[in-house]
Amino acid sequence: MQIVQTIAELRSALASRGRPAFVPTMGNLHEGHLSLIRLARQHGDVTVASIFVNRLQFLPHEDFDSYPRTFDADCAKLEAEGCDIVFAPKEKDLYPEAQTFKVQADPLLADILEGHFRPGFFTGVCTVVMKLFQAVFATTGGGVAVFGKKDYQQIMVIRRMVQQFAMPIEILGADTARAGSGLALSSRNGYLSDEQRVQAMALSQALKTLADAARQGGNLAELEAQAMADLRAKGWEPDYLTVRQRSNLLSPADARSGELVALGAARIGAHAVNGQAGGTRLIDNLEF
Repeated sequence: MQIVQTIAELRSALASRGRPAFVPTMGNLHEGHLSLIRLARQHGDVTVASIFVNRLQFLPHEDFDSYPRTFDADCAKLEAEGCDIVFAPKEKDLYPEAQTFKVQADPLLADILEGHFRPGFFTGVCTVVMKLFQAVFATTGGGVAVFGKKDYQQIMVIRRMVQQFAMPIEILGADTARAGSGLALSSRNGYLSDEQRVQAMALSQALKTLADAARQGGNLAELEAQAMADLRAKGWEPDYLTVRQRSNLLSPADARSGELVALGAARIGAHAVNGQAGGTRLIDNLEF
């Protein structure tokens, strides 16, 4: 496995290697990431993973500085899965000057749900993904990029970006990897205590209950409010628990039919710190 740091080194390593299959990550890899690598290997001639903690997608009060960085362990896991190239740029390699040109996603898709509670998040995501795509695919004529469906809205935003910029890249969405308990795997699960890991199952359970209730009919806004109240009663601080159409993330006219998804984001162990919400923020979703 080859580890490269600069865009020039990456492009040189990819020369004459065929169609890349790319998995962008922020490191601190777990089984969910590794499942993406395994999927990528089925769809490309050379498998590339990036490890880069992107400052642009963190709000000022979020965990950029404390985000777990486990580079050596990450590389060992990637090599064991047969990854061919790891692109691990320093901040100065990817952003050699202030990134004043940024990619602004469609606000109808990007300013709701995650974008509402984390303003500017998708601008940071789109900007770094665009730059990573240029680094990996600009000299290869295109390829495949693999993302996990746990970040449901993120995949939709990236797909729209690729479509509107006519980029020759196929976006593959991989099913959410889960622990035996049903907890969606996430790098931020490392912040949870053993007790909180047990309690964290409540988020996926709340989404299933909401989806089941929505299919039975009734007032969707009331069902969502009840789901929020039930989760809050268990000590969580939810941002949203909602049912949306898979095609555009808008509320459905009738939740008893159609391709829908229940999405949720909430903090477990939440308490205010210097006026900001505390606890570990988890997200999850359930298609139905």
